[in-house]
Amino acid sequence: MSTENATDSSDIDEFGYKPSLVRSLGSFHTFAAGISYISILTGTFQLFYFGLASGGPAYWWSWPLVFLGQLMVALCFCELAARFPVAGSIYNWTKRLTSPHVAWLAGWTMLTASIVSIAAVALALQATLPQLWSGFQFIPMADPDDTNAQALNGVILAAILIVFTTTINAFGTKLMAQINSAGVFIELIAAVVLIILLAVNIVRGPQVVLDTGGIDASGRPLGYAGAFLVAMFASLYVMYGFDTASSLAEESHDPRRNAPKAILRALFFSFLLGGLILLFALMSAPDLADPAFSSLGGLQALILAVLGGPLGSVILVAVVIAVVVCDLAVHAAAIRLAFAMSRDNNLPAGAKLCTINPRFGTPVVASVAIGVIAIVLLFVTFSPQIYTVVTSIAIIMIYTAYLLVTVPMLVKRMRGQWEPREGAFSLGRWGVPVNILAVLWGGFMTVNLAWPRNEVYNATEPFHWYLQYGGILVPGVILGAGFAYYWLVQRHKTGVVAAHAREESPVPTTDTALGEA
Repeated sequence: MSTENATDSSDIDEFGYKPSLVRSLGSFHTFAAGISYISILTGTFQLFYFGLASGGPAYWWSWPLVFLGQLMVALCFCELAARFPVAGSIYNWTKRLTSPHVAWLAGWTMLTASIVSIAAVALALQATLPQLWSGFQFIPMADPDDTNAQALNGVILAAILIVFTTTINAFGTKLMAQINSAGVFIELIAAVVLIILLAVNIVRGPQVVLDTGGIDASGRPLGYAGAFLVAMFASLYVMYGFDTASSLAEESHDPRRNAPKAILRALFFSFLLGGLILLFALMSAPDLADPAFSSLGGLQALILAVLGGPLGSVILVAVVIAVVVCDLAVHAAAIRLAFAMSRDNNLPAGAKLCTINPRFGTPVVASVAIGVIAIVLLFVTFSPQIYTVVTSIAIIMIYTAYLLVTVPMLVKRMRGQWEPREGAFSLGRWGVPVNILAVLWGGFMTVNLAWPRNEVYNATEPFHWYLQYGGILVPGVILGAGFAYYWLVQRHKTGVVAAHAREESPVPTTDTALGEA
């Protein structure tokens, strides 16, 4: 066994696992996984309209603000990725930072949010494909504003995409990584080309980002600041998922060095390219007051208006590719998290979910199960209004999952118990202040996301109080019911599944066997 392979094996050995996943991914593959989850083109094109409608052109400032906040979280994750390079990063990190019960809650929170995100990202195809060719609108529309026909058509397109991501993820990590890397390469090239094309069509100066767009904030307790906090959702919904690079650690070469680099590179390039796209889009729009730009047409309509049909269509094709690889990456991350939790028998049918297919070297059952649940979720939440609530809740839960990592990590630091890996990525004396900022940022944004605002959770009729308070009620139910099941049933079965247990150590059989760090 080579020195590198021996070190990689020892990384999971301390968790009581034996190697079972195939290490076939290089540094670009892990970077591509992180940046495709964030997905510059998917997020900016899907949510530009919401930011512009909620905060006017000045909403652009939410992009660098969210980047700085998420950078604090990412820096903490870099230390953890270097110290514990294992699959299902958030779940296993928390297991080493605090109790196995909190670790389960972190994993459950992130897993449920990821499955919802698979469905939510896939729905982004509806905003682009019918604009490329009317034939993609399979459901006849009574009029151009037939939202029911659009919603049902979006569900059909999304279901087709999820079948594709399920198949690719089941057939092997290398195939998934190759498709993902090719898609990311196209997305990066398209992003640079789009920035250049928008730059040469600028019609106003950068001072446009100081324009609030005439947003009426007179009735808000915080004035325009209240409107800006809502507009921030357009950036908060995009800049997360960078931890995906570390979720593939057990399938990557030298993850202790590559994962931290991939996390930071994915976040930085997403910030830079996405920020320039948004800035130049605002500067090149023929008329920012055009309602098409602040409605579901959003950035797609703006690009077509600025670049014209043929050239704009080429960019939209790249957006479709970005949506596909984004969904592929989100699905891959969810599979690794489900595998990590089921390997500890911490999910129902855990022994089945963590089974590695001998031919493909992947947890096929977990891949299919997650895909099926995501498709079912599409049809259950068919109403556009309900789905807006559900997707918003997924983001709340992801930020909550991040807090369940950064808070225990800060406690470890304050107690002097945190020891980064020697010779690997370390924040050194900046660890405590960065960690404090990560916790404060995560806490504030979780409250901001969950705050019961009509314009987010109950924007159109019929108005229901439970939709307005959905950001509090639904996460409470999902987390409360999930943890109750774990505490009453699953924790008594917890223990490394025999097929994945390190041979020379006994297989733990109780919830305390995982131990506390």
